[in-house]
Amino acid sequence: MPPIHLNGFAIAAAAASTIVIGFLWYGPLFGTAWMKEMGVAPDFKPNPALLKRAMLLMMAGALFTAVALACGIELCRPLTWRAGNDAAPAMYGLCVALAAWAGFCVPMLLGGVAWENRSWKWFGINAGYHFVTLLTAAMLLAYWR
Repeated sequence: MPPIHLNGFAIAAAAASTIVIGFLWYGPLFGTAWMKEMGVAPDFKPNPALLKRAMLLMMAGALFTAVALACGIELCRPLTWRAGNDAAPAMYGLCVALAAWAGFCVPMLLGGVAWENRSWKWFGINAGYHFVTLLTAAMLLAYWR
C-alpha cells in the first residue's frame, strides 16, 4: 500500500468546521424545528455535565470523521498510487463526501424513520446536516493537502 500523507492542520480545520456547522444548523437555522421533531421542550436546558460530555464526544466523532475522509480522499487520488495525474481536488472531495453520506449516513437515518417512528422532517434536517458537514470537511481536506 502506498504511503498516505495526511495534513493535521487540515484535519483539525475539517473537524472544527463540523462543530461550527452543527452549532448553526441545530441552533439558529433548524434548532426549533429539530427540537419539535425530537419532542424536546423549547425551554429545555441540558445538565452542564451532560453538555460537556456531549461536546467531547462530538469533537471526538468530528475528528474521527475528518481522518476517515482524509484517508478516503488520498486513496482516491491516482498520484497516491503512482497511477497518473490527479483531477481537480473538488472531484475527490465531492465523491468521497457523497459516498460517505449516501452509503453510511442516509441508511442509518432511514433506520430512525423505519424503527424509531421519526418523521421525514427529522430525516431531512439530519440528512441535510450530515451532507453539508461531510461536503465542507471533504472540500477542506481535498484542497488543503
